[in-house]
Amino acid sequence: MPENVARYSSFAIVLHWLMALALLALVGLGFYMTGMPMSPLKLKVFSWHKWAGITLLVLVLVRMVWRLVSPAPALPGGMSRLMKLAAHGGHLALYGLMLAIPLSGWLMSSAKGFQTVWFGVLPLPDLIGKNLELGKALSGVHWTLNVALLVIVAGHVLAALMHQFVQKDGTLYRMVPAERLRPGVSIE
Repeated sequence: MPENVARYSSFAIVLHWLMALALLALVGLGFYMTGMPMSPLKLKVFSWHKWAGITLLVLVLVRMVWRLVSPAPALPGGMSRLMKLAAHGGHLALYGLMLAIPLSGWLMSSAKGFQTVWFGVLPLPDLIGKNLELGKALSGVHWTLNVALLVIVAGHVLAALMHQFVQKDGTLYRMVPAERLRPGVSIE
């Protein structure tokens, strides 16, 4: 494994893992809550889901600003042009989905006539007027975007593991806080 692998900043690493865990939990909660019977608990869980979604929307905006201020380190020189293109395309897809999913949820709530109230105290404006047909369509869009996110995340994880254990090029080291994964230290 190369010794001189450029790493992301500590802030970017913390934000990446915080958002990764939160996104997976939020997607899991979303799939779980849709199967719940109508009850006060289901309404409360829906509210929590919406709060968390808006929070992740804010965090992705912070992450995008940070990426402009502190660009990503260069990819390893040994990567083919196609691999680099796939890496950039995958990241672009992840950012696009991290923006589109909470916005589609907010639009869906607005169309269904349920205002989003961030943390139960800050009412956010409805993005569109009440339209139950549109709300139903946006529900399908929201679900489809979440499935797409899971597929892209799976590809992202598989690519990171391939780089770590097959190519051994230090790519995973760029984004992990674990000292034991530093270049030159094998965990196999």
